[in-house]
Amino acid sequence: MGSMTNPEKDTPNPRGVPAISKGNARELRLTLTPAERLLWNELRDRQLGGLKFRRQHPVGPYVLDFYCATAKLGVEVDGEIHAALTEYDADRTAHMERYGYRVLRFTNEEVLAHPERVLSRILNAAGGKR
Repeated sequence: MGSMTNPEKDTPNPRGVPAISKGNARELRLTLTPAERLLWNELRDRQLGGLKFRRQHPVGPYVLDFYCATAKLGVEVDGEIHAALTEYDADRTAHMERYGYRVLRFTNEEVLAHPERVLSRILNAAGGKR
């Protein structure tokens, strides 16, 4: 029988995904922001260093904007609301890091103004080659 993630019990698998997270992920896939859409257009179909990315990927109680399983790398594109959610975002990132995931965060503005710089940082973090 599978169980949901409980970091207090050092469960090795953070993928215990509640049904509500799966539903949220499906909904989020339909409502990408312009920055997320731009980044997804560059990450999809193994265009970046041959790396496979998923979008709106549920991990435990959270949903990552983009995720590369090979590199255990999550990529988050944060809008203005995240300025008020710094503690939540820090807790969320710490949760992922406890299981060996790395999380890169970019603002919408960074992605829209400097997409090549963002892609380069993602590729470097994933250990890929362009």
